[in-house]
Amino acid sequence: MEMARAIVMAGCAIGAGLALIAGIGPGIGEGNAVAKALEAIGRQPECKGDVTSTMLLGCAIAETTGIYGFVTGLLLIFVAPGIFLGRL
Repeated sequence: MEMARAIVMAGCAIGAGLALIAGIGPGIGEGNAVAKALEAIGRQPECKGDVTSTMLLGCAIAETTGIYGFVTGLLLIFVAPGIFLGRL
């Protein structure tokens, strides 16, 4: 019984760590988006409003990936062990 508990806790911890790696992608993607937006504004300053609003919308959509990974990690840390151990 104690070995099963240790395996469940280890699996949840490893899964949470892997889920939180999902936060790396949005950070890189949003950084690239902002860099390209600044480059576009530098070339054509008159399109600043259009580029900025489109960039903010894209960053908001890209950020959802990181949020999903974060929520998944939290669920694996706090909820999943209770569910799995309740069945043992």
